[in-house]
Amino acid sequence: MSRFTYRPARDELAYTFGGRLPVAHLRSGDLITVHTEDCFGGLVRGPADLPSQVCQMPYLNPVSGPFFVEDAEPGDTLAVHLVSIEPAHDWGVSATFPYFGALTSTAHTATLQPPLDERVWVYGIDRHAGVVRYRATASDHTVELPLDPMIGTIGVAPGGMESRSTIVPDYYGGNLDTPELRAGATLYLGVNVHGAMLALGDGHACQGHGEACGVGVEIATVTTLAIEVVKGAATAWPRLETDTTIMSVGCARPLEDAYRMAHQDLTAWTVDLCGLQVLDAYQLISQAGRAPIGNVCDPNYTVLAAVDKALLPQPEAAYRDAHARLRALAAVQE
Repeated sequence: MSRFTYRPARDELAYTFGGRLPVAHLRSGDLITVHTEDCFGGLVRGPADLPSQVCQMPYLNPVSGPFFVEDAEPGDTLAVHLVSIEPAHDWGVSATFPYFGALTSTAHTATLQPPLDERVWVYGIDRHAGVVRYRATASDHTVELPLDPMIGTIGVAPGGMESRSTIVPDYYGGNLDTPELRAGATLYLGVNVHGAMLALGDGHACQGHGEACGVGVEIATVTTLAIEVVKGAATAWPRLETDTTIMSVGCARPLEDAYRMAHQDLTAWTVDLCGLQVLDAYQLISQAGRAPIGNVCDPNYTVLAAVDKALLPQPEAAYRDAHARLRALAAVQE
């Protein structure tokens, strides 16, 4: 067991999952504090910094890593516990773009309406008060939103010798953009290549479900993780566990396919954990489940299916109780 800190130089940031050499080696049970950049690479700092002018495609949504995890092999699961997520600065930014977001035409589905204006919002972050300060650009309206830091992009290398853009969410994780990826949650990712190759970035100070405009309150972070390799436990799609809830993640277009994938996986997971008959599990999740939407803007959409553990009949510990074990490990180390 060890603990260390990784702070990448700008030229060490990655823009793909897969296709990269590891920046460091980890072992099961390690804690690592990772410095991450925001989705703009820190280049958007004020209203005049329009992303189309200061950023260059495809160099958006950088991640820190990848980290090679010893003893992680295809067919295993990597459990990643988010110990803490701290904003690196006292500001964050958001933006609108032409042909991007849920409420505009896109390059793929053009309409006769004009493109959205490109605009930048700067948010003040008060860590002591626990708030994010919104300020309108065309009026004097301001409001304080709860500071709820999350990691937007986290995943492992895909299989099949693939290299995938960090903008895409899929079975290996990636740009999931769900507020459920906050401190205290454990993410389960199926391992597809030797060493897993974990990477993360794209912090948000807060984000509404769906990320309607396509951009959260984007921040650089200092994020601490605890990891564990769960041997011989395959995971087809990302899963999340908190002290109270289990969640399955689906990534696809159209949105209904992502919904179906998440709910099929949660139903199967509930059957495995509780021994319920399939239709009984399906019925329980239909009446008691929740479906928080991650994003409706990325190349794949993200939908979660969630159910409270208290509603399940004496569930077995998921992944051999990895969540509780990593939570305890983090508490001791902290």
